[in-house]
Amino acid sequence: MLHGKKILIGITGSIAAYKIIFLVRLLVKQEAEVKIIMTPAAKEFVAPIVLSTLSKNKVYIDLVEENSWANHVALGRWADVFLIAPLSCNSLAKMANGHCDNLLLAVYLSAKCPVVVAPAMDEDMWHHPATKNNLDRIKKYGNFIIPVDNGELASGLFGEGRIAEPATIITYLIENFFRGTTLKNKKVLITAGPTYEPLDPVRFIGNYSSGKMGFAIAEQAYLQGADVTLISGPSHEQLNYNSIKLIRVTTANEMFEASLKLFKQANITIMSAAVADYQPIEILSNKIKKKHAEWNLKLQKTTDILFQLGKQKTKSQFLVGFALETENEIENAHKKLKNKNADAIVLNSLNDTNAGFGFDTNKITILYKDGTTSKFELKNKKDVAKDIISFITDKIHEK
Repeated sequence: MLHGKKILIGITGSIAAYKIIFLVRLLVKQEAEVKIIMTPAAKEFVAPIVLSTLSKNKVYIDLVEENSWANHVALGRWADVFLIAPLSCNSLAKMANGHCDNLLLAVYLSAKCPVVVAPAMDEDMWHHPATKNNLDRIKKYGNFIIPVDNGELASGLFGEGRIAEPATIITYLIENFFRGTTLKNKKVLITAGPTYEPLDPVRFIGNYSSGKMGFAIAEQAYLQGADVTLISGPSHEQLNYNSIKLIRVTTANEMFEASLKLFKQANITIMSAAVADYQPIEILSNKIKKKHAEWNLKLQKTTDILFQLGKQKTKSQFLVGFALETENEIENAHKKLKNKNADAIVLNSLNDTNAGFGFDTNKITILYKDGTTSKFELKNKKDVAKDIISFITDKIHEK
């Protein structure tokens, strides 16, 4: 999402300046263009040569250097976003009152792009009324403020005032400024993970699904501008974006009820969860003791969620199912596509190496309702998610 984006970073005099080294590395790794301005005080905390090397650009400090003028207006107009991190208490006060005694502040006052600040200071300074007043003032000016973290501070105290972590800062920038628009105003419903069908208070029938694929799809849909709701069975996966609505469920019936409730409002529904096909007829209230040599379970079919949604699907909705097969993969996927009234089926095969449950990679084939088939190579699941969302986007825009 940051490929080719122009990020101007302003570093002020704070011990937290060392974290910007890691931030610059992450931004460059995501193919952003990075330029850096430092206040004279910031040089005491991190060496400009380090930041210049990592950003692959000159670091600007003074308005005039060796008879050369640093064009503060040009820097402000160059950037897509001007990020001031860390923002010290001193520089915050200057920004709030319109001071302009260094290059960073001159660029701030002339910047035409959004300005984002990541404050960093000790807890007592953070809670001082003057600081709160200054934050309110720069917010009224139209600046964006990344919340501080709570934790160990340079003083040795624990509390609020820590600068947000580099990954958190990048997530904030993407969420607020760099999401795509291909799915803007679209409501996307996604299911992920396994379901667990209880036998007794300690045992269940389940499968090896980790939920990684569904979580990756949810984030990719969100990054393309969609309003995303993710229904997940038991999974250790976590979302990077708080704006994605996450509903946790356990059983197939819970997933069906949650999906049915939200389906009518969804423009796109992607059923990537590995839902149990069968559930126990009886759930025992007490733990089953190890008394007998054999244990015969009586099972009944769970509700076929994709089939039920397919019956309700309107012409304006796009429904995608997943199929994990071990034999006759294409044939079985075609049957599922037709029988479930889906628009597309994403096929996984357990016969493919490093694909399917538990892996960070996957290899998929997408079968479309018009009879066409799209095959993809083995990729990281995040890249597979991009392929799936790109495929869906292309198809809905063809309508």
